[in-house]
Order: sequence, then structure tokens, then C-alpha cells
Amino acid sequence: PSPLKRAPRKAPARCAVPVHREPAGALSARYTMPDHERAVVDAALTILGGYLRQPGAAVHTPCAVKKYLRLQLANERRELFGVLFIDIKNRVIAFEVMFVGTHSQTSIYPREVAMAAMRHDAAAVVLVHNHPSGSVEPSRADQLLTQTLKQALALVDVRVVDHIIVGSDGVLSMAEQGMM
Repeated sequence: PSPLKRAPRKAPARCAVPVHREPAGALSARYTMPDHERAVVDAALTILGGYLRQPGAAVHTPCAVKKYLRLQLANERRELFGVLFIDIKNRVIAFEVMFVGTHSQTSIYPREVAMAAMRHDAAAVVLVHNHPSGSVEPSRADQLLTQTLKQALALVDVRVVDHIIVGSDGVLSMAEQGMM
């Protein structure tokens, strides 16, 4: 036997979308999941995040983005507001849950969203929030928020590509509905 042993090879790291969010606390849908189910959801998010980060896999496939965001937010019992940050070539930089609210509303601060976009050096963003009620119909407040964030982010040269609403009933893209 050789006195010099080789270190075992590590599997290459997956190129997943970095996710910045609160831990799975008692009010999170993840809290009630058994460990094996949470592991499956985490694996699915890693795989989908990897697809979103592949070279050439720009955010031209709304279906993949919707699936990823639905896995992230559909079963949450509180309203969460997140942002998918996108680079100049339409590739996903990161996904960040920025605001956590109650079962029916969340307070969003445009200044914080703009600062996060600049921190990530994003050229564009996809806004996303869930409706714990299950309905994906945008409220008047959702529409006004979208316009407010579009105006605020335009001041720092960041485009709002879409605002996606996730519910247990499905996923709605405001851009696909002509609401952008």
C-alpha cells in the first residue's frame, strides 16, 4: 500500500440558483413536511435552479420559471414576496424572498427591492408573491405595486420583466396576461 493516499473525489457542485430566504419556521409550509418530503422538494428546486442557471438557458422559458417559483411558494401559509434577479443576458442570478407578511398581505418597500437589485448587479427582475388563499387572481393592490416597482426600478436601470402570482390553484404571469 502506498503511504500517499489520494483524497476521494468530490462530486461537482450543481449550478443551482442561490436562494436567500428565511429558515423553515413554524409558520412555513416546510415546517410540517416530513424530512424525506422536504429532501425531495429541495432536490427538485436544485434541479430546476440548475436549469435556470445553465449557459444559454435564458429566462425565455416561462414554464421552468413558473415551476421553480411554484415549488418555492405555493404551499406557504403566509404571504411571501420574492424577486428573481436576472443578468444582462437574461440568466438568473439569484432568487430572494425579501418580505414576509401575514396570511393576507405583505408590506413591500421599493427602496429595499432596488437596493437588492443593485447588490446582485441585476439588469432585470421577476417579481413574485404567493396568495395563501390559493387564488392567483391579481388584486388592484398587486397591480399598483407592480407599477410602483417598475417606476422605482427604472430609476436604477433595472427592468421588471414579469410579476408572477403563485397559489395552490396555479401560477399567473401578469406579463402573459398583458398586465405589464
